[in-house]
Amino acid sequence: MLQLPLGMTGLKVSAIVLGCLNFESRTDKSTSYRLLDQYQDAGGTSLDTSNNYAFWNEGCQGGESEKLLGQWMKERGNRDRMFVATKVGAKPSFPGGGFENMEGLGHKTIEKAIDESLLRLGTDYIDLYYSHIDDGETPLEETLEVMNRLVRAGKVRALGCSNHRLSRLQEARRISQAHNWAAYSCIQQRYTYIRPNSAADFGVQVSVDEELLSYCQSTQDVSLLAYSPLLNGAYTRSEALLPAQYQGPQTISKLKVLKEVASETEGTVNQIVLAWMLQGAPTAIPLIAASNPGQLQENLGSLNIRLTQDQLERLNA
Repeated sequence: MLQLPLGMTGLKVSAIVLGCLNFESRTDKSTSYRLLDQYQDAGGTSLDTSNNYAFWNEGCQGGESEKLLGQWMKERGNRDRMFVATKVGAKPSFPGGGFENMEGLGHKTIEKAIDESLLRLGTDYIDLYYSHIDDGETPLEETLEVMNRLVRAGKVRALGCSNHRLSRLQEARRISQAHNWAAYSCIQQRYTYIRPNSAADFGVQVSVDEELLSYCQSTQDVSLLAYSPLLNGAYTRSEALLPAQYQGPQTISKLKVLKEVASETEGTVNQIVLAWMLQGAPTAIPLIAASNPGQLQENLGSLNIRLTQDQLERLNA
């Protein structure tokens, strides 16, 4: 599988990253292992999880996904061949809590959380460690200083942020550069082909906007990763069933073009969305989720789609 640079770190991630959010919760162990094996057999190396996955699922408290990945890597003996990303900052600060009671990005929280994640993952380092959700109550200097210490200690190889506004990403990078600290090398946001409408509200999640796209296009320092690129299967249903945040005057016309290009390439609508992300400007590396091997195979098939310049222009119109 094609490997793409992660900012200017010298590290590379797979062109399609496997999201592991529901592993060992809604997706049982057997199915999770089968998907991980299938992804690895296809040449994929990049796994995305978090210390809070998936506390909102019945019977879960967070950490289930990390623990399963640790068990799988131990059994397969492949830790050194996998690129593992996990996150901190969005786990409930007490049992039964929700996103309104997040652990935050204070130094004590991060120092505790990294060791817990390392233990669950059965490893002594994390390839990519994300600040999961922006914490406006903790000074950026505090968060970035402890993150830098984790890099210097060898517990973390690279840093990223998720669900941060562009202004906060830029401020964080200025602070890191001023102190000669390790800086955020990527940003992971909600992003898909259909743009959200002006009234869209995603709660604690932050969607890609034009300013961020322009910024990522203008620099090689920060890679863009996209979560929820397929809107949980919404593209395969009627446009009337798209989430309300994506309902707008251009929705029908954009879906029409999407379907036309899918027909022209003999691909599926989902494959065209993923191919458009990877072949667009800026490149957006999609994080895909699958609950069965058929879904994963379809997503991986997007790597075989080559869009023409005309098709890209029509999709972007």
